[in-house]
Amino acid sequence: MHIDSFEVDSPHVTYGYAPTRGIGRAPLSGASLHKQCGGRAPPSPRFIVRCAQLPCAQGGVHRVHVPVPDHERHQGRRQNGAQLATNARTAVSPAQQLSWPRPCPTVTPQVARPKTTEYQFRTKRKVPKMGLMLVGWGGNNGSTTTAGIIANKLKMEWETKNGKKKANYFGSVTQASTSRLGGHGPHSADVHVPFNKLLPMVDPNDIVIGGWDISKANLADSMTRAKVLDITLQQQLRPHMQHLTPLPSVYYPDFIAANQEERADNIILGESKMAHLEQIRKDIRDFKAANGLDTVVVLWTANTERFASVQSGVNDTAANLMAAIECNEPEVAPSTIFAVASILEGSIYINGSPQNTFVPGVIEMAEKHNVMIGGDDFKSGQTKMKSVMVDFLVSAGIKPTSIVSYNHLGNNDGKNLSAPQTFRSKEISKSNVVDDMVGSNRILYEKDEHPDHVVVIKYVPYVADSKRAMDEYTSEIFMGGTNTIVMHNTCEDSLLATPLILDLALLAEMTSRIEYKTAAMPSYSCFHPIMSILSYLIKAPLVPPGTPIVNALFKQRCCIENIFRACVGLPAENSMLLEHKRGLVEKAALSKGAGSSASGAAKKQKL
Repeated sequence: MHIDSFEVDSPHVTYGYAPTRGIGRAPLSGASLHKQCGGRAPPSPRFIVRCAQLPCAQGGVHRVHVPVPDHERHQGRRQNGAQLATNARTAVSPAQQLSWPRPCPTVTPQVARPKTTEYQFRTKRKVPKMGLMLVGWGGNNGSTTTAGIIANKLKMEWETKNGKKKANYFGSVTQASTSRLGGHGPHSADVHVPFNKLLPMVDPNDIVIGGWDISKANLADSMTRAKVLDITLQQQLRPHMQHLTPLPSVYYPDFIAANQEERADNIILGESKMAHLEQIRKDIRDFKAANGLDTVVVLWTANTERFASVQSGVNDTAANLMAAIECNEPEVAPSTIFAVASILEGSIYINGSPQNTFVPGVIEMAEKHNVMIGGDDFKSGQTKMKSVMVDFLVSAGIKPTSIVSYNHLGNNDGKNLSAPQTFRSKEISKSNVVDDMVGSNRILYEKDEHPDHVVVIKYVPYVADSKRAMDEYTSEIFMGGTNTIVMHNTCEDSLLATPLILDLALLAEMTSRIEYKTAAMPSYSCFHPIMSILSYLIKAPLVPPGTPIVNALFKQRCCIENIFRACVGLPAENSMLLEHKRGLVEKAALSKGAGSSASGAAKKQKL
């Protein structure tokens, strides 16, 4: 696979479509080009333009835009400086030159030249036996995930007031979506295949599931307490779930809401955080051995924690973090204990909640041990819609100026978020989702300008797992006008989150089997341990240092799909569909060629 980027040099003449902002960036727009060249608008907006330097009567140098003749535009011809200066003087009279308000700086023209890097991909095709250990297994998400796997594996059906329902994986990008393979036939009709057929992925029905919870209720009772699934389905599932009991979990009351204490009857005893760490490591080893697993993914779907304070000498390096755990430092959170345990056991760790589990010491440890991590916070409802809506508005040249998001829910997640310190974690993960889209358009937004963005979450017990989300988008439009869009979204919270949990685990495992190589590398290597490929499923994507954060939803999905396509030798999907845009000349040529082939075949058959 070849990836194109750009290198910049300086010829005599620069065409308006050529300059770039830097290596690997998109071409400059016409307006940006004029601004950088310090010149005025070209004589006609219909023409591609090029820039030349002319001496100014007042001293200094002016940048003049000269229309490119049609025959040159098609030939891609470049002129030298003398030829261009002659055209420039013809386009701009001496009187016009004298009317320039100020000297223009001398700017060296820049032109982009393609640079190609070849990537070779290698994928391990043997599908491993995979285990999934959930932190918060007895919660709404954990019990629903377990129930969903069992119901699909046993092909369960159940009656509802709206008729018979069948178990499915709707809402899962890996199990319920397709990918365009290419075009086929005389009219290049699209051919789509199930997403999970692009590469040899684990079947979710084969996942062995387990985990921890601060509540000792078995999974059948947890399912009943959650009130997520239809009662007739629960009755079928109960015999398969009542023997499943969570392992004792880590409980540090300072990190979650005080109202969770009544559930905490299944905790690892003792005050030693190092002992807690060793117990979690042992649990992972025992689970792997008892079930004959090749790999284990650990995923946090427990309560949202407050943010941990990042302190020098405590959690800023891997060594300091291990010392802090040994010394029972108060700013070491339960989620960090699970992350460290997973990394030390070589298990992928995914954070499905918004807290800052991945303090610098955890990231350094993951890089040191080359163990994959991903997070933060499931993107299932309101935030997913926001990443679509803002991308649409900004891409359409509409300027969002105010985004107000309100939601209320009545499950245990909402109860825990009623505490200010845990709500703050959620507020941060929800608020940053528009940043890259706003930053992509400096025509609409000045540097450091952002729309007003407010997030409100309230706990309303009656609505249980059926979360209500309301959003108002106020935007500035043409000539000072205002546009307001209001959206109401009723989200079955756990039924939206469960497919994300499965996708995160399956994609993480699949990604761990992909290796790549470039000419500069001595051998094949896996991707960076921080799995930015999971961004499609995450509110606040964790990315490698120095990597841009992408929140636009369709770009995130394209990232996953195109990497998978590269692994099987397919080109990246770019949606140009040139085969459906053939001109009359090409169609005539194709028809003539087809006729000649048919005539030749007929003659051969006659002979």
